[in-house]
Amino acid sequence: MKFGLSVATLLVAIAGSANAVAEWGQCGGLNYSGSTTCDAGLTCVYSNDWYSQCLRVTTTSSSSRTSSSSSSSTRVSSSSSSTRVSSSSSSTRVSSSSSSSSSTRVSSTSTSSSSSSTPSTTGAVTSEAQTWKNAVIGAGGFVPGIVFNPTKKGLAYLRTDIGGVYRLNTADDSWIPLTDYAGHVDWHDWGADALATDPVDPNNLYVAVGLYTNSWDPDNGNIIKSTDQGATWSKIYTFPFKIGGNMPGRGMGERLVIDPNNNKVLFFGARSGNGLWKSTDAGVTWSKISAFPDAGTYIPNPSDSTGYNSDKVGLTWITFDPSSKTASGTSRIFVGVASLGVANVYQTTNGGTSWTALPIFNSAFIPHRGVLSPSEGSLYVSFANGAGPYDGSAGRVGKYNIAAGTWKDVTPAQAITDGTYGFGGLTVDLQKPGTVMVAALNQWWPDANIYRSLDGGSTWSPIWEWNGYPTINRYFGVDVSLSPYLSGPLGNQDVSQKLVGWMIEALAIDPFDSNHWLYGTGATVNGGRNLLNWDTVHNVTIKSYAAGIEETAVLGLISPPSGTAHLLSVVGDIGGFMHTSLSTPGKVFATPTYGTTTSIDYAGNKPSQIVRVGNVDADTNPQIALSNDYGATWFANYAAPAPSATPGYAGGNIAYSANGDTLLWSTPSKGVLRSPNQGAFSPVAALPAGAVIASDKVDGTALYAASGSNFYWSADTGATWTTVAVSGLGTANWIAVNPYKAADLWVSSTTGVFRSTNGGKTFTKLPLVTAAWRIALGAPKTAGGTPALFIAGTVNGLSTVYRSDDQSNWIRISDAQNGFGNMASVILAGDTRIYKRVYIGTNGRGIFYNSNAV
Repeated sequence: MKFGLSVATLLVAIAGSANAVAEWGQCGGLNYSGSTTCDAGLTCVYSNDWYSQCLRVTTTSSSSRTSSSSSSSTRVSSSSSSTRVSSSSSSTRVSSSSSSSSSTRVSSTSTSSSSSSTPSTTGAVTSEAQTWKNAVIGAGGFVPGIVFNPTKKGLAYLRTDIGGVYRLNTADDSWIPLTDYAGHVDWHDWGADALATDPVDPNNLYVAVGLYTNSWDPDNGNIIKSTDQGATWSKIYTFPFKIGGNMPGRGMGERLVIDPNNNKVLFFGARSGNGLWKSTDAGVTWSKISAFPDAGTYIPNPSDSTGYNSDKVGLTWITFDPSSKTASGTSRIFVGVASLGVANVYQTTNGGTSWTALPIFNSAFIPHRGVLSPSEGSLYVSFANGAGPYDGSAGRVGKYNIAAGTWKDVTPAQAITDGTYGFGGLTVDLQKPGTVMVAALNQWWPDANIYRSLDGGSTWSPIWEWNGYPTINRYFGVDVSLSPYLSGPLGNQDVSQKLVGWMIEALAIDPFDSNHWLYGTGATVNGGRNLLNWDTVHNVTIKSYAAGIEETAVLGLISPPSGTAHLLSVVGDIGGFMHTSLSTPGKVFATPTYGTTTSIDYAGNKPSQIVRVGNVDADTNPQIALSNDYGATWFANYAAPAPSATPGYAGGNIAYSANGDTLLWSTPSKGVLRSPNQGAFSPVAALPAGAVIASDKVDGTALYAASGSNFYWSADTGATWTTVAVSGLGTANWIAVNPYKAADLWVSSTTGVFRSTNGGKTFTKLPLVTAAWRIALGAPKTAGGTPALFIAGTVNGLSTVYRSDDQSNWIRISDAQNGFGNMASVILAGDTRIYKRVYIGTNGRGIFYNSNAV
């Protein structure tokens, strides 16, 4: 299981094919195996990482970002006061925001020929301060980079691929999120491809941001800078190319570095063949170093039509030799390049004016990380034959003697014998010369190994080893109390769980404390504070340091009107959770256990009955699971065929009838299906593929659906359907149903929010909203009143999260410190028992809730 994946095959439109997808049909998403080509005139539009849909869109241009640096920085701030404990992208992203001045975006238009009742134009927009916290899961995604400041004790940062940047809180080893400001316009700031902490002025922090180098991210990459360790930020430069914090090779690094002898000098190694760049004014302006000889030629998969795996990985890391100090800065710099079959590590001895290739170490491998050992006068390099973090089946560890100009192969002997993995994470102990550690990048079974040497790589000791298969010696204990879904050893010889981790590209020893070490995995940050025990008793404690980190891509949320948990969630990669407490990790759903879980719902009149949908294509279990106790325990619904035997019965959205006797399932590749009384699922011919669906929460016979500008209602649990053309609706995005009253529902769409009080027979458009993605309903302001309505939408040109208590006036509940990322990826659930409380699921920063609503 590859936690923190967050990107898979999210596909763009190609017109004209025999198996082209019709309007509103699915055309992409995680594990989607159907056609990715839309009918002529349609575009494959991103909805979330697991679903893209063919829609009719019109491109509108706004001013594009340029390669020149703006003279006035945009200031944004991130909250560092509360302990708050995603992947983005796919096809074309639809945005109705007209306020963005930095990118070309796509806006959708309605082609309905009918007209609706003129909506009320009254109403006002205000704002209301909230106290936002995370509902705790505990990490949940890939951590590709961890960097300690070399001159300030206790200062460390980590970067995630879809959830932004964090700073270590040394008081309790928790992490403080620093980039929560990112909202609908600057959502790509959550993709951190590299970071650099200033060794001269530790208050300075630079991050290279951008999520994708293909069409999934419309904007070019940026350098953002903080002069107060991440409390506030300036967007100081925009490159003339994209940056890919969630692209292949994102665990290499660091690609962005600060000269330790002149902190006005920075270097950045770009992707996509864009080469090496340099700034001499602390990041304000940049120029390409034309003398650098190789921009990188390695492409993971040249045949990938999405551009995700078919882009050049580029430069992989940059390392200064601080001992080569000159009046202008550091003269000797090393750079790694993603190229195979040729020299791929370069050196300059004049600060970057000219470059020479080091002797080839092994041209079959790509250099992933380069770490200097000053006391040895050596450069250690980890190599693998893929870009990572998923691929690669071989690798080596090299040690370059700077004075002699020669390489030595110091690969752990056990790794050569294993012969199934490359190397990623690499670190040296600056307090103990000759102490070096390296991690297997993608050793999938039985666990990743980490090796430690005290003699400069001549000999190594592993963190685990076989003692005559199948007996395993583990030289560690585990503490997963902060990420309990990772579980723990079932017994000393159990090899069913990855206790060390996987995808280990980030590995660091604290430069001030030889006992303190950290490393990133596909799901969390591990490490410990007794590392020196490795060298004596050969046993350390590996602890998940997940406090403060929330990196899940949230796919579904519900808040039942009763039960011990006000919140249940489903997420990408690690399943779902029952949140009986919002401040401690929730109970993970199990039996059956799914990785990615795409949808969840409850039966309105029997809220203890819950249904969830898995998205594990090859699973031998059905991908529908039911609970009769509010999600505490589960059982598989065998009315759904197992996808291993009958492909296609996985993923999508689910609706549970109010009486708990009918399931309506909108699947990615089988259309909409219906199962009455836990009977076999059969197609619903009246509903188009990809329709959004919902159940009435009071009327046990009423089910609803929407597709394009049409709304569908059924009064007999889905046996028959009536179609209503809703003029002005545009394209429907979601349906929210009153949890307290029958036939009262709302539909969000590309043109706004529409309400029906008669079960979908007629609709009225709400004022001021010009587009809305997700909507949700929560407890009303007054008992028996209209539910509080929450939307991720556009009001008066600003796309963010709002609440309305009266269907006319809108209250902005986001703020400058909490933007919640791209609104098209936001998931909402209103608390049905607490007025004003809303749960906001993000694509990379987990679940937020406003704790001031009690």
